[in-house]
Amino acid sequence: MARHLAGTNRRDRAFNRQEHLCPRTAISGLVCTTFLVLLGFPAVPQEPAGKGADTESGQQTFNNACRTCHTTKEGDNRLGPNLHNIIGRKAGSLQNYGYSSAMKGADFVWDKEKLDRFIAKPDEVVPGNNMKPYGGLTPAEDRAKVIVFLESPTTN
Repeated sequence: MARHLAGTNRRDRAFNRQEHLCPRTAISGLVCTTFLVLLGFPAVPQEPAGKGADTESGQQTFNNACRTCHTTKEGDNRLGPNLHNIIGRKAGSLQNYGYSSAMKGADFVWDKEKLDRFIAKPDEVVPGNNMKPYGGLTPAEDRAKVIVFLESPTTN
């Protein structure tokens, strides 16, 4: 049973009970707000979202679209040639890989723009290449991710 305070009515007693709850509610709200703010800050310093995230995303895209035939490990040629240090390399020039005559005869050095066009539509860049049944990677964003991955220090 509630204690009766002299000179107060039921509404005053209810108000007095709420006064005791207000500080607790305010403290709980402050604790919750502080917790939510802290969730926004990582406990361990993170790599900037730009390059690391792009490389990771690019590796995933590479794995899904290219890894069946290619690797980025130097000297590890598979169905397709390894793509280690592809940027700056003359097309069809890796030793110990049997390129198509079309790729051997391609007279260019791989740069980002040429690679982007080739990943999109290999037959338009080097007609007669052996990239069958690969028909190209249509989304420009996915091609850009693969190129960032191929440029990354982990693949070169």
